[in-house]
Amino acid sequence: MSWDCGLRYVFSMSPALHHGGVCVLHDKEDLSRLEMVQRLAKDGCRLLQSHGKQGPERTSEQQSDEAVRVCLRERGHNVLVLQRVSSEQPALAASARGGGGGGDRTENRHRRYTVVLGTPEKILEHLLSDLTLDEDHGTLPGSESDTLLDDFLLTYLVFMSTSDLCQALLGHYVTKRYRGKEDGKETLDRKRKVLHLVFQWMTLCRDFLREDEHVKLFMKTLCRYILDDLYEHPSLERDLRELQKLRQLHRRHTVDECSPHRKSKALFHQLSLKENGLQSRGIQKETKEVLCHVYVTIDSYLSVRVPAGVVAQQLLQAVAERMEIPQEELVLVAVSYSGGRLLVQPQDRLYSDALTAAGRLHVCRKDLNQVVSPFSENSESHQRTAHLLSMNTWDVAVALTNFDWAIFDSVHEQELVYFTFSRHASSHHTVSLELLLQRCNEVQLWVMTEVLLCPTLCKRVQLIKKFIKIAAHCKAQRNLNCFFAIIMGLNAAAVSRLNQTWEKVPGKFKRLFAELETMTDPSHNHKAYRDSFKKMKAPKIPFLPLLLKDITFIHEGNKTFHDNLVNFEKLHMIADTARLIRLCQRDHVGNGDTPKSSPEVRTYIDYLHIIDNQQTLFELSHRLEPRS
Repeated sequence: MSWDCGLRYVFSMSPALHHGGVCVLHDKEDLSRLEMVQRLAKDGCRLLQSHGKQGPERTSEQQSDEAVRVCLRERGHNVLVLQRVSSEQPALAASARGGGGGGDRTENRHRRYTVVLGTPEKILEHLLSDLTLDEDHGTLPGSESDTLLDDFLLTYLVFMSTSDLCQALLGHYVTKRYRGKEDGKETLDRKRKVLHLVFQWMTLCRDFLREDEHVKLFMKTLCRYILDDLYEHPSLERDLRELQKLRQLHRRHTVDECSPHRKSKALFHQLSLKENGLQSRGIQKETKEVLCHVYVTIDSYLSVRVPAGVVAQQLLQAVAERMEIPQEELVLVAVSYSGGRLLVQPQDRLYSDALTAAGRLHVCRKDLNQVVSPFSENSESHQRTAHLLSMNTWDVAVALTNFDWAIFDSVHEQELVYFTFSRHASSHHTVSLELLLQRCNEVQLWVMTEVLLCPTLCKRVQLIKKFIKIAAHCKAQRNLNCFFAIIMGLNAAAVSRLNQTWEKVPGKFKRLFAELETMTDPSHNHKAYRDSFKKMKAPKIPFLPLLLKDITFIHEGNKTFHDNLVNFEKLHMIADTARLIRLCQRDHVGNGDTPKSSPEVRTYIDYLHIIDNQQTLFELSHRLEPRS
C-alpha cells in the first residue's frame, strides 16, 4: 500500500473523538508501540506531538487508558480509530498486541490498542499488524483467546462479504508495498500472519464456508502462492500442509502450479509433505436434522426429529410405530397454505434444500376417504392415559437433556450473528439455533398438553408433581433451556388456572416449584437466572431466547456504522455475547460418559405429542375445571 504523505495522526485525550481537533500527546514512546505508526514514520508521514515543558505531571500514566484514542486520517477522512487499553484489563486482556516492529517487547505488553471504528480494510490491516507470532511455530499459542481476531472472524460478515475478505487477504499476502524497506524476515512474518488468520478463519467458520465458491478459489490460489514462495521461504512448508489439510486435499499439486525456475525445489517439498491435522473447533454435523410436525388431529401433532433428506415412507413408519397403528392403514397428506391437499407418495422428499416443508403434513387413515381427513378430535389420542406417570423423572430429564445436547452441540456462535443481522436471507445458516428454539417452544406446549389431556384430578396432580421434579432435574443437569420451558408450561394460563388441581399438590412440591420459579423471575434483567448460570460449570445449555434478546438489544441500541466507519465496539459486544455458546459447549458430556435413559423413555421424548392451538388448550382447561 502506498501511504499518502498528507496523512495525519490526531491524538484525542477525550473518550469521544472530536473531528479536526489535535490534542496533546504526552509520550512519544506510545507511537513506537504501534507497528502501523512505525511504517508511516518510515514513509515520511508527519506525526503530531506536543512540545510543552517536561515534568512529573506530564507522564501519560496520569491519563486513563480508556481516555486515549488514536485516529488515523487519510485524505481528510477518518479511516481508523483505536483505543489504548492496559493488558491488566480483563475484558480486553486478549486484544491485539502493539509494537510489532521493535522496542522492548516486555514493556509493549502493557499497552494494547483495540479497534473502536474503522473501514473494513483498515480494521483488517490493523489486525494483521497487531498479531504477534511465535518465533518457532509461527502461530500464537492459545490463539482462540485473541479477542480482536475472534471478534473480527465472528462478525466480519456484517461489514464485508466473504469474497471481499478473500481478495483482501490475498492482497496482503502478495503485497509489494514495502519493497525496498522490508527484509526477508519481515516478509515471512507478514505472510505467516495472513496464513495464521486464514487458519483461524477456516477452523472457526468451516461449515459456513464449505460450499462457498469464492472460498474454494481463494484456497486454491493461496496454495499456489505458498508453493511459489517455498523456494525463498522453505519454512512455509508446514503452513502449506495445514492449508491442504483444511482443504481436505490428498493429491499432489502439478508442477505447472509453480514458476518454471522453482520446479525442482517445489516438487521436493510436495513429495515431503506429511499429514498434519488442524483440530477444528465445533464442527457441525454433516447431516442436517429437522423437527418434523406430523399432525394427528386438527390441532395436535407429533414432533419427530428426522434427517433433512427424509422421505415420506420413513416418516410414516416412525409415526405409525409411535401411534401403535399398522403403517399399511396410514397415508401422509400435505395440506398447502392455500388449503389444497396432496397425497404424498412413499419416495417423495418432504423438505427442500432450504429445510422447509412443502406444506402442513397430516397422517390419515386410508379407509376414511380417497384423500382423507385427519383424525377426528374424538380419536383415541385424546383419551389416552398419561404414560408419563409410569416413567422415572430422572430418566425423563436425562432423555430431554440428551435430545437438547444433540442439537446444542452443533450450534455455532456465528449462527447468532446471522440470526440477528440477516435472519431471513441466511436461514440455512441458522438451522441448529432455530431447531433448539423450536424445541424449547415444543417442550412448553408438551407440558401443557400432557396436563390438559389428563382426565382425572388425582392423575393431574401426579403429573404436575412429576413435571416439577423433571424441571429440578433439568436444572441439576444444567439444561436451562428445557428447565425454563417446563416452568413456563406449568405457569401458562391454561394450566395455572386449574385451582382444584393445584390445591391438591403437596406443600413441599409447591415450595420446590416456588423456588424454581425464582430463577425464571424476569425482574432486574433476569438477575436471578444470570447469577445462578454464572456459577454453573460447563457444559451447560443456556436459555436461548434470553441470549438472543441480549444480542438484539445490543444490535438495536447501537449503530452499526458511524460516519461510514464500522462501529467495532458494537461488534465486540455482540461477539462477546455469542462466545457464550462456545464456553457452554466446553467439555461436553458426550465423551463416553453421557447418562443413558431407558429405550421406552427415549422413544417417548423423541416423539412428543403436542397441541399447538391455544384456543383448544383453553377449551380443554375449561372442560376439566369449568368457571365457577
